[in-house]
Amino acid sequence: MKDIKNIYLIAICGTGMAALAGLLKGAGHKVSGSDTNIYPPMSVLLENAGIPVLPGYRKENIKGDIDLVIVGNTVSKTNEEVQAVLEAGLDYTSFPEALSRFFLEGRKSLVVAGTHGKTTTAALLTWVLHASGRNPGFMVGGWLKNFDNNHQVPEGGYFVTEGDEYDSAFFDKGPKFLHYRPDVSILTGIEFDHVDIFKDLDQIKDAFRKYVDLIRPEGVILVKYGDTNIQDVLGEAVCRVESYGYLEGADWRIGDYRFEGGYGYFSLSYRAEKKADFQLAMIGRHNVENAAAVAALCIGLGLTADEINSAFKSFQGIKRRQEVVGVTNGVTVLDDFAHHPTAIRSTLEAVKEAYPGQRLWAVFEPRSATSKRKVFEQDFPDSFLAADRVVFAGLFAPEKIKKEDRLDPERVVALIRQKGGNANFIPEVDDIVGFMAENVENKDVVLVMSSGGFGGIHQKILDQL
Repeated sequence: MKDIKNIYLIAICGTGMAALAGLLKGAGHKVSGSDTNIYPPMSVLLENAGIPVLPGYRKENIKGDIDLVIVGNTVSKTNEEVQAVLEAGLDYTSFPEALSRFFLEGRKSLVVAGTHGKTTTAALLTWVLHASGRNPGFMVGGWLKNFDNNHQVPEGGYFVTEGDEYDSAFFDKGPKFLHYRPDVSILTGIEFDHVDIFKDLDQIKDAFRKYVDLIRPEGVILVKYGDTNIQDVLGEAVCRVESYGYLEGADWRIGDYRFEGGYGYFSLSYRAEKKADFQLAMIGRHNVENAAAVAALCIGLGLTADEINSAFKSFQGIKRRQEVVGVTNGVTVLDDFAHHPTAIRSTLEAVKEAYPGQRLWAVFEPRSATSKRKVFEQDFPDSFLAADRVVFAGLFAPEKIKKEDRLDPERVVALIRQKGGNANFIPEVDDIVGFMAENVENKDVVLVMSSGGFGGIHQKILDQL
């Protein structure tokens, strides 16, 4: 890699691309790039790292002194800069392949994959390794509060990666995680998602089968116990397989769970032999499950239970994951990234447990490529029933989905009501804010869920209150 000095990233402002740019700059390369969507937090990350970002895609940006071009998966072959790269015969690669090439070779690759919880689990694993002095490198698809960052250049022998099943580039339609050379992995669960690139659950399972097959024979994969979809993909595994979870039969079994004073308390046993008690600074049974997987992995790496527990207690979490945005007039407003029915249900149950006796509002924007489609129209209603009040916004950029394929929020709201829930469909952000200002009461908790900015609704609600 020493002969590669000048690196250019097309679509540099994506969460992963910006993190990779920061890693490359931190490793001593000259880094620049371009994008059409230049806004915080990634624009701030790049600016703070001293990485110049050119607005828009123009062939003039592609200079002859560029040693390597990294092409993001949001641009196609017809992109003006991509065309200039091809015409100039410059060396180019995808984001996941570049990560592998520059940072995973020669290190123990620890990868967290799965439909849900991989950002939180990867972040927690990173913090445990860092707090115990292992100095890992990492690249995670969320903002880690302990580091005030989403990446770090490795100083030790470990690198933690959030293993995304999304496609790599226009010239590589395979999932990103197939590039990550996993030595040890956590697989949190498999469900149907990413409808824009996977046609059905079987196609997703095929991707995970290829991933599992990559783990070296001397490695290990820790899988959520009782997930039948995971069981369907483990036939390709040549490594050791161990399970974790609450149910009897799990190799690593969670016991004695309780939530108290902002912490989740639990014990962890390995095949009926108790290993330790832990205290996690997060809400929700699902996050304790993620923590159990991290503890099992770290025990396997030789960390002590005390090292792991100390890090669990000091973990500050991730932005946009059950994050308290503010409290005004006794009303707490939380922000969360949940947009899949399973994640919505788990998050609502966690918040309900953390704020007992308080009325819980769920304010949801169908924004992701999957949540805007009909695919979960029958699943959404049940996932919202843990909330006392539900507000459904209109679809974000509905024109990007064929009319016959679009989710019908009014139908979802009607189904929630049929099942005994209290729900309203209010298409526009400002109208939601007005409705909330009139109807929320002291001690209410408002959980705002969206995979995007949702028009800044969190702060607007707080301002109105």
